[in-house]
Amino acid sequence: MRPRDVSKALSALIPTRRPVYLWGPPGGGKSSVVKQAADALKVKLVDVRATLLDPVDLRGLPKVTEDRAEWCPPAFLPRTGDGVLFLDELAQAPPLVQAACLQLVLDRKVGEYELPPGWAVVAASNRQDDRAGTHRLITPLLNRFVHLDLDVDPGDWQAWAGASGVAPEVRAFLQYRPALLAPLDPVASPRAFPTPRSWQFVSDVLTGTPADLLHRVVAGCVGDGPAAEFVGFLQLYRELPDLDALGKQPETTAVPREPAVLYALVGAIAEKCRADAAPVHGLVQYALRLPDEFALLALRDVLAVKPALASLSVVQQWIARARTKGLFLAA
Repeated sequence: MRPRDVSKALSALIPTRRPVYLWGPPGGGKSSVVKQAADALKVKLVDVRATLLDPVDLRGLPKVTEDRAEWCPPAFLPRTGDGVLFLDELAQAPPLVQAACLQLVLDRKVGEYELPPGWAVVAASNRQDDRAGTHRLITPLLNRFVHLDLDVDPGDWQAWAGASGVAPEVRAFLQYRPALLAPLDPVASPRAFPTPRSWQFVSDVLTGTPADLLHRVVAGCVGDGPAAEFVGFLQLYRELPDLDALGKQPETTAVPREPAVLYALVGAIAEKCRADAAPVHGLVQYALRLPDEFALLALRDVLAVKPALASLSVVQQWIARARTKGLFLAA
């Protein structure tokens, strides 16, 4: 399922208090999707990493009261209100920790602790074929969940990345090479490989890394091959024409034909439109002169930044023409 579909499914399932298990590749955004669903429902999220727990951690510590042992539940478990208890990396946890979680999922209690009625349980982990050090979940635990599979989707990632401030160079490159967003090959077992999470690492290190070290640093995030392609693309991105001048002469500025340059240009235009002082109208006019598939990408990204631009007559006319050709903006 696409991330936005998983988020919608979680928003429907969480209020039923039916436990949900989310499966997906490493770095695929499982935690982010659960957070989005909790935010959409306006409920609290308690994130518990099962791999960091011992079996006794969920039950808590004992104390003696009137010659009897009582258990003090850990402070991280919720006591009141509504929310989502997120058991992340559950399949990577040892079987004894899984057994403790089973009691929490099955009976909504462990030891003397009881999960409040308004709280739902969501668990997540990598799949066994991802070679991520997972243990097989015990069968009774598996049977207590509704299972959802999360797939990495380039379109959904682009929407998330634009809203989350991922560097425009990274977004533009992955428009150009979407296959490099998450091409995990578990058999290869590389130290660094591309995932949505590791491309965010690239975004974080991009500005502060010296040019002579950039390839090695990016390779440390996503691997040698993707790093070489990204650094080559970055050269094109940084040699694009002055967008302020382009926005003032949108009808006469030449339109490039090289696909890599066009992808870089689309990303740069969308980022430029964020600035209040940018010549937005001219940039939109120019973007709509690009080949249809690139104009569509540019318009989608620009409208995500400034939705009010949809009212421009040039945009309305272009959308009308695009629909006659069977082109549509992504929902």
